[in-house]
Amino acid sequence: MFSESSQVSKADITILTEQLDSYPQQVWIYIGIFLFVVGFFQWGSHIHSKFARRTHHESDEETAPIHNIQYKFSLRRIPLAFINFYRVVAFRWTLEIGKSYTLNMAEVLVTVTYIALLLAYAFINTTSVEGQKLDVFYWSNRIAVLASSQFPIVTALGTKNNLVSLVTGISYDRLNYIHRMMARTCFMLLCIHGVGEVIYPSAQKTSNNDWVQAGTIALIAFAVVIVVSLRPVRSNVYELFFYVHFIGVLIFLVAAYFHTNGIFGSYWIWPSFMIWALDRFIRVVRLVVFNHSYFGFKSGSGTMDATTEMLSEDIVRVRLRRPSHFHWSPGQAAYLIMPSVSTLPFEAHPFTIASFDSSLLSTAETEDQSGSGENHETQVLGSSNSLWKELVFLVNVHGGFTKKLKEVAATKGTVKVFVDGPYGPSADLGSYDTSVLVAGGSGISYTLPVLLSVIEQVRKGKSSCKRVVFIWSIRQAGYVQWIEEALIKAVQLAPPSLTVSIRIFNTGSPTTTQSMEEVSGLSNPTEKIVTFEQTSSMLLSLRGVKMESGRSDLDALLKEEVSMASGRMSVSVCGSHGIARAVRHALRFPVSGPSSVLSGGPSVTLFVESFGYA
Repeated sequence: MFSESSQVSKADITILTEQLDSYPQQVWIYIGIFLFVVGFFQWGSHIHSKFARRTHHESDEETAPIHNIQYKFSLRRIPLAFINFYRVVAFRWTLEIGKSYTLNMAEVLVTVTYIALLLAYAFINTTSVEGQKLDVFYWSNRIAVLASSQFPIVTALGTKNNLVSLVTGISYDRLNYIHRMMARTCFMLLCIHGVGEVIYPSAQKTSNNDWVQAGTIALIAFAVVIVVSLRPVRSNVYELFFYVHFIGVLIFLVAAYFHTNGIFGSYWIWPSFMIWALDRFIRVVRLVVFNHSYFGFKSGSGTMDATTEMLSEDIVRVRLRRPSHFHWSPGQAAYLIMPSVSTLPFEAHPFTIASFDSSLLSTAETEDQSGSGENHETQVLGSSNSLWKELVFLVNVHGGFTKKLKEVAATKGTVKVFVDGPYGPSADLGSYDTSVLVAGGSGISYTLPVLLSVIEQVRKGKSSCKRVVFIWSIRQAGYVQWIEEALIKAVQLAPPSLTVSIRIFNTGSPTTTQSMEEVSGLSNPTEKIVTFEQTSSMLLSLRGVKMESGRSDLDALLKEEVSMASGRMSVSVCGSHGIARAVRHALRFPVSGPSSVLSGGPSVTLFVESFGYA
């Protein structure tokens, strides 16, 4: 039954057999309790946000008048101060490795605890009946079974539709780090198991057994998967990662099944096949039902055709007709399948939906925010129609799939698209008094729909927000044209009770300004307003809109907003790792710490949608 030698007694085998049954179950109990606790607080937070929306006349320990703020120390705010202390320590204190690899303290704690838990169960009670401590017979066999017992949850965390997300309320993309961490931990345990098998006296005698060969194949396949899953590989050659990961995991699970089947341990392996198959079945059903019911497969209908265009050298815009029955929330993403562009016809690539699922922008009459006190008929529909009548995606061009898509966009070609979605979370900002949105480049795919959503919710009386700040860093002044009309309408549509501040920072060179002037095609020189950039006079004439040259000082900007705010404040960021890191640093102690909250400062919640994965 086990890899045993003549020195192993039947008593040792009996004890180990009991441990192999009970120890993995105990580990699962701890994991289950942890997930339940996380889910309790996560869903509790969601419910609290739903019911925390207040009228402008309400006041509690989190609220105070926005204007004429008078901070007063209050012991009633101790629970709120503790919550903010937890937020800062858990999610804004980070372990930074290099320029792009960042782990928050919550991830570090979960990682260390998980590894310690498995190693503890692997090496406790490893003294044999004859008194030999750390007997290799015990820990070598047990550590392999412990690793095998984690395969179902590792598989589940790698799928788009999984029970863990349902229980915890955390989306699959945020759980992806846990998926990789647990997989790498299991690989480490299996390597230790392999070492134990090599040094075990009977290993040479069993090296030709089929189950040993299956185990060797499984470990090699797992090693390949771990290598291609490293960030440099995933970021630079995603297609290689996609194919090798798919094939490698399949080989690993099949080989692991036959390896563990010889010692009656395969019951930890076969559920992984079921979990993976269920996720694929759900995705295929959604894909078929969605694309057939909403887009249609009729020949010549053109409803599955997506138009492509180059917005800049590294940004492609993909647009397709917005189905009337397809709904999404700001910040959600969809998987696009383009058989004519991808290497294999079933490749699915995720992109944030940059358009807004609402008729807000089609409002005929808008409130003036330019200070004239008059209403103006809509003058800014134009290309911004796409922001509510179509599904729009802004694609960053790298290599592989996106490079091929760029070649199609260079000719303004059309492509057949299948859509699977929407996926991912959507932050509920209705209960926040102040919302700050920070984006870099194509990060506006996330922040622009959120901005429009905040304005719409305030107009409908469903949000208590009094101030919304939109900060956007761009490399070329011409980027403003992507969303200029939408920004104009957003400011015009904002009700008097909501203050809208738009800060755009052009980090490009002065020559970039000239290129925008040429692109804009403005024939009347009097319509050009020169600040640090050249842009539309209408946009810059609106109250609260400011465009500057140079990098944004996020630390100063966020500290300023915190000093002006009270009540509940949200900060949402979508951009490079550098931008996300700068925002985290700015919102540490003492800016949003306990002392600030106890003195009447805002309770700050941070939402990070960073490019790439850790």
